[in-house]
Amino acid sequence: MRNLLLSVATILMAGATVAAPAQSAELPKGAAHNIVLVHGAFVDQTSWKPVADILTKKGYNVTLVANPLTSLAADVDATDQALAKQNGKTVLVGHSWGGVVITEAGDDPKVSALVYVSAFAPDVGQSLATLAKSGPATEGTAAIHPDDKGNLYIDPKVFPSAVAADLPPQIAESLANHQLPLNHTAFEAPVDTAAWRDKPTFYVISTKDKVIAPEAQKFFATRMKARTTEVAGSHASLVVHAKEVAAVIEKAALVK
Repeated sequence: MRNLLLSVATILMAGATVAAPAQSAELPKGAAHNIVLVHGAFVDQTSWKPVADILTKKGYNVTLVANPLTSLAADVDATDQALAKQNGKTVLVGHSWGGVVITEAGDDPKVSALVYVSAFAPDVGQSLATLAKSGPATEGTAAIHPDDKGNLYIDPKVFPSAVAADLPPQIAESLANHQLPLNHTAFEAPVDTAAWRDKPTFYVISTKDKVIAPEAQKFFATRMKARTTEVAGSHASLVVHAKEVAAVIEKAALVK
């Protein structure tokens, strides 16, 4: 999975990397220097590589959290450990399931802002299962099924069109066949903290998302009073629209 996602990042970013001028490593005065990126279910942390590469070249200290995806508590703990290593103000970012994780982990005093990218954003007492049932039905959520060990996957036949319609077909199919499972206990666990209630919050809405309906994303953003940006991308917009996503994270880094 990791090598595959690195290949995706290389393919999609190659042109931009060659054409882009060298960036100064001097960050704006007062900006948060640290960015912690939390990935979603079914993929690993390298899904964030295109965004991480952009931010690293601009001088940010970027950390990719490797969620075990075994439970909400385990993923929050992995994020807490990453935050503990940061020195100073930190922007905490989550994609998809990662939005649930940052909602719980984001109350860390180092976190100066939260960024949700095509992400679930529960309130206290809500779980991913609650949000999935109450929101508009989508092709992607309808295709999530457990195996005999209680691990959840997206039907590989549905994955390419539902999750990654704007990635090359052969890449989307390979991702579908190399998914990292999310344990059902994570799906069912409610959050007991909603960090977005006390933190400046940003949201990137993917208008062609077939996993989290754009209407649901807009609901989350409105409820959180988040500053919103729309991109015409699928659930994989963090890869395909890495420049736009990185730009939103940079705005969040400037929050006082």
